[in-house]
Amino acid sequence: MDTKRGGAQTVSFGGSWNLSQKTPAGFSMRVLLPAGCGLWHLLPLFCARRNRRIIVEHYSHIFWELIRTPFQDVSLIWGIVPLYFGLLLNELTSAKANFRTAIQTGFSFLWAGAQWLYPYVKFHDAIGAQLALKMSRVSLLVTILVIGLGLAALVCGLAKKFPRYGSFLGHTRFANYFMIAIFPIQTPVRAFHLPWTWDRLLAIVLFAVPVWLLLHFGLMPIRNRR
Repeated sequence: MDTKRGGAQTVSFGGSWNLSQKTPAGFSMRVLLPAGCGLWHLLPLFCARRNRRIIVEHYSHIFWELIRTPFQDVSLIWGIVPLYFGLLLNELTSAKANFRTAIQTGFSFLWAGAQWLYPYVKFHDAIGAQLALKMSRVSLLVTILVIGLGLAALVCGLAKKFPRYGSFLGHTRFANYFMIAIFPIQTPVRAFHLPWTWDRLLAIVLFAVPVWLLLHFGLMPIRNRR
């Protein structure tokens, strides 16, 4: 809620975050901002120790939900485990653009896209309609984009030639992380589907850096032996 007070605006927002049935104290802020300031000026307030702890717990819970959900169903396990292997294999390759990375990325992207489309083929009858969700526009757009990039990367890798401005397809070592993170959001299996939300998208982005650092430095001894 925004209210103006003599050339300044008061921005207040709040809410209660339920962290796996363990709800911390409600989160609420009220701050007086100079006229013309945006919400990004509130960033320093999030650095307060108490607020930082609540925010970290909140997004940690969301990220853990994204990671563990696919392992609650056998069909999803078969779909996501190859993506984990692909992520590890990619992180063992050189950081330079190369065709091996493009081939591995292409396969992983096509595999993920196929897993998101397969339930619509499998559950095409009336009973299946109760098990599979109707694909949203966002999910459809993401699926098309993933399959398109996967085909492009695979073709470039097999042909051993990158088109102009296409060399980024050989720099996609960490791309599997995003396929893994959005897997439960993209899956149409109703019982294990998580809808797209800004919180989940932000959690994926926030944890990308620590996960990359863990993989990069954790696999460095093995990478240096190759």
